[in-house]
Amino acid sequence: MRHFLNLSDAGGEGIAAILGEAMERKEKRAGWPKGRVDADRPLDGAVLAMVFEKSSTRTRMSFDLAMRQLGGSVIVLESASSQLGRGETIADTARVLSRFADAIMIRTDHHEKAVELTEHATVPVINGLTDFSHPCQLLADMQTVIEHRAKLAGSRWAWIGDGNNVCNSLIEAAALMHFGLAVATPSQFEPDVGMCALAATRDDIYFGQSPGEAIDGAEVVVTDTWVSMGQEGDEYREEAFAGFQVDEALMARAAPGATFLHCLPAHRGEEVSDAVIDGPQSAVWDEAENRLHAQKALLLWAMGKLA
Repeated sequence: MRHFLNLSDAGGEGIAAILGEAMERKEKRAGWPKGRVDADRPLDGAVLAMVFEKSSTRTRMSFDLAMRQLGGSVIVLESASSQLGRGETIADTARVLSRFADAIMIRTDHHEKAVELTEHATVPVINGLTDFSHPCQLLADMQTVIEHRAKLAGSRWAWIGDGNNVCNSLIEAAALMHFGLAVATPSQFEPDVGMCALAATRDDIYFGQSPGEAIDGAEVVVTDTWVSMGQEGDEYREEAFAGFQVDEALMARAAPGATFLHCLPAHRGEEVSDAVIDGPQSAVWDEAENRLHAQKALLLWAMGKLA
């Protein structure tokens, strides 16, 4: 059973295989209509159950289109319109969905729910986002960096902002795929302690509170919203991030031609300026599209179609 709750579930070799497959399939589809099925239809007849307890644009669109292009289909469940919203347990939901679908993708608030789903499902479970990690996003990020910079291992990344779920997955990616990372977060907004402990085994992953020091010489600059879903109205949080906006002045401290990434949606004028996200160094639209291609390869890996 190939569950994918964190990048470590695939490991470095698995991630490399997923990224290679993603880029190969993307290249083969160049110029095709979005709805045309891949020539080999590797998931012909397969069904993906998508469980949404948090709102979504890119995750919903990319997984849906991924299954269509691979020859399969999706069934969408949202907590408000399913029995999950009326108190059915995760365990019972896992058992039922396993009878109707060949894989399950869940986008939820608590990581423990995704873990519990794996404990009772008899089909692969994929983490579409939890409060702890967002591994699917990092697959797309790494694919984008390879496309823009031609290498992943040995590259230098900087994270500027909240030590959130995307940051946790970025730390894990750096450790698994051997690239350098400097993380700058305000005090009390550091990444998960377990991820920090993982990073302690590496001499090229650093933590601090200075955006300028983190970004100096970075080839890839990554940020995310300061206020995640469910944290709206937290004035203390917004005050804590003063000075953490990725603007033109901060980007100027990165390596020449550095690539800017943001998982979106962006709060323009807060964590990033318009000049940066819309500027020549921004790869956020390629990054968003690559959610589709990376997740196609991930689905093949999870369902045993990719070595």
